Amino acid sequence: MVLSFRQVAIAASLLTVGGGAGLVANHYLVNRGQGQPFQVQLAPPSSVSVAANGRNNENFISSAVDRAGPAVVRINAVRRVSSNVPEALRNPVFKRFFGDQLPAPEDRVERGTGSGFLLTADGRLLTNAHVVDGTDTVEVTLKDGRTFEGRVVGSDPVTDVAAVKIDANQLPTVTLGNSKSILPGQWAIAIGNPLGLDNTVTAGIISAIGRSSREVGVSDKRVSFIQTDAAINPGNSGGPLLNDRGEVIGINTAIRADAQGLGFAIPIETAQRVAEQLFTKGSVDHPYLGIQMIDLSAAIRDELNKELDGKTQVTEEQGIFIARVAENSPAAQGGLKPGDIVQKINGTPVKTSSDVQAQVEGSRIGTPLGIEVKRGGKTETLQVRPGAFPKR
Repeated sequence: MVLSFRQVAIAASLLTVGGGAGLVANHYLVNRGQGQPFQVQLAPPSSVSVAANGRNNENFISSAVDRAGPAVVRINAVRRVSSNVPEALRNPVFKRFFGDQLPAPEDRVERGTGSGFLLTADGRLLTNAHVVDGTDTVEVTLKDGRTFEGRVVGSDPVTDVAAVKIDANQLPTVTLGNSKSILPGQWAIAIGNPLGLDNTVTAGIISAIGRSSREVGVSDKRVSFIQTDAAINPGNSGGPLLNDRGEVIGINTAIRADAQGLGFAIPIETAQRVAEQLFTKGSVDHPYLGIQMIDLSAAIRDELNKELDGKTQVTEEQGIFIARVAENSPAAQGGLKPGDIVQKINGTPVKTSSDVQAQVEGSRIGTPLGIEVKRGGKTETLQVRPGAFPKR
């Protein structure tokens, strides 16, 4: 739609004085081509436009919540924890005085609350593994108040993802987005039940992407986290992190009690991959090499050379130094050795141990990985077949 200059002036005056209800919903873009007079075109309605449902105060956050909110659930978990008699009380000296009057073990009940979201209309949902830890069934409450018993299909502590199934049909579902395309500074919206306050919405931005488990302080996890400043508190765990279109880009996880102003989320691609295995077979197999790695820098190189004390010296300032290879591990069987410096995996350069972890996590168990290493000044490429991560 092209407006004349006079029409633009009228439209602008209407916007200034608050008239022209039909015009408020649009922005105007001014174009001037080579040798052409000014032309003004109507741009698509912005995210703060008057909504089709007539609610003048709706914005993109409330629109995103409208789309995803009905599929966000509250999860109440109840677990029984055995309270055993302290070992010291079983000492013969105590028995001589108390005989068989030692206190009997008592079970105590622990209750926890978390969040989750529905993937399918027939009741498949995702949450955090730590939300359902220690229980086989949970209570699942929908936003509309309906409550169901949920069966924990499977739980993966390595990624902190759990799959739950409720018996119902025609349930609301979320739309999954793409976390690989997000950038720091983009909007992030969290929905959940923090501190028992149901259906709480918080908003912020994507603060960073690709945070390693080591950086976040949870080295037992194998996740490249999304960092956000949208408030995430206990009870938010397992709820969705949304983009500005209401698509799920991650699972919120309250894993750092001291992370005030910072929250972390598991990328939705990681959660999807894990969920497929959990719903299919109830467990997850993670590819594993069996190496301990150190990211090289000039300072780290100098420290390593001091520790080596005259033995083979490290000359590289970049790459991933293999400090240890587990005995009988896939890495050992594939020929990797302590002192090797990893430079590429399947032809892709790697700069940090997190890069290596991401490449291994995305590989297939038993399928060879071409790992290029620097060893004694020479470059070698070894074929290493990842194995299954050892069960704890």
